[in-house]
Amino acid sequence: MKFSLFAHMERISPEQDQRQLYEEFIELCRIADEGGMHAIWTGEHHAMNFTIAPNPMLNLVDLARRTKNVRLGTGTVVAPFWHPIRLAGEAAMTDILTDGRLELGIARGAYTFEYERLMPGMEAWEAGQRMRELVPAVKALWKGDHAQEGEFHSFPKTTSSPQPVQPDGPPIWVAARDPNSHEFAVSQGCNVQVTPLWRGDGEITELMDKFNEACAKFADRPRPKIMLLLHTYVADSAADLKRATEELNRFYCYFGAWFMNKRETSQGLIAPLSDEEIAAHPFYTPDAMERDLVIAQPDQVIERLKGYEALGYDEYAFWIDSGMSFERKKASLERFIAEVMPAFR
Repeated sequence: MKFSLFAHMERISPEQDQRQLYEEFIELCRIADEGGMHAIWTGEHHAMNFTIAPNPMLNLVDLARRTKNVRLGTGTVVAPFWHPIRLAGEAAMTDILTDGRLELGIARGAYTFEYERLMPGMEAWEAGQRMRELVPAVKALWKGDHAQEGEFHSFPKTTSSPQPVQPDGPPIWVAARDPNSHEFAVSQGCNVQVTPLWRGDGEITELMDKFNEACAKFADRPRPKIMLLLHTYVADSAADLKRATEELNRFYCYFGAWFMNKRETSQGLIAPLSDEEIAAHPFYTPDAMERDLVIAQPDQVIERLKGYEALGYDEYAFWIDSGMSFERKKASLERFIAEVMPAFR
């Protein structure tokens, strides 16, 4: 099983300097590269300081000049916000500028907050259909001339300009949860990225079962890869572990508030949650974080990850976004590289 880093700029208060946050993001990525991680992933989000990433390809091109070995992935671009010709061309140019290191992750998106601002009136179902139209169009544009009469995008004979460096284009990853999305990804020859939400190892097993069922349904196709994305913290003591569960619980409460899209926002920041509101959340608790995420000391982290490797996961993405200080993120990542990864070599 390969290991990668999943990271964004996180701004949780107006006092934080954005340029410093970006330099901290770069430093975490540099540590991942020098530590032998396989890839770095960063996503696309708009108008949300919670995850600052308006165009991940800009970040990846910059990272290509600051790193040597890691693959560089969009985790993920939001399909409804892209025209297929534009995505094919920008991804191909990014592939050139990163010396063929690009991995292109695509999703339908998750935040109604973003839909309302960039695609008013669009629902999640339509976003999924747009993704299903986008993926084959991008692959066809990379191959050569392609004309399309689609539900969302129609255009005369066109090709990607430029063409990507990698033969057949960068590997495409599709974010999948339900059986239909797994089947779509496998049928299109795409890799799959899964993110369990709040049901722990049982959900991680279920997501692999859906992937395996999709692979069996399309047994004539080469088996793609599957990546597990999960918040991770490697603690140095029991007290450090407990602190991390509390910090990640706060992070998830804010994630839930952004997702529900009912709370006031201003200057890209959500109205603060009180300690009482966090304590009253119906299912996010520090104990749930310890159960459902990988928050443990190194030996226990290794044990958990060995289980995911045995299930068949090809890649494990260490999701470092957490609302923690840079120093705490850095220390956890360094412990992961020094004390966890060697057990898988």
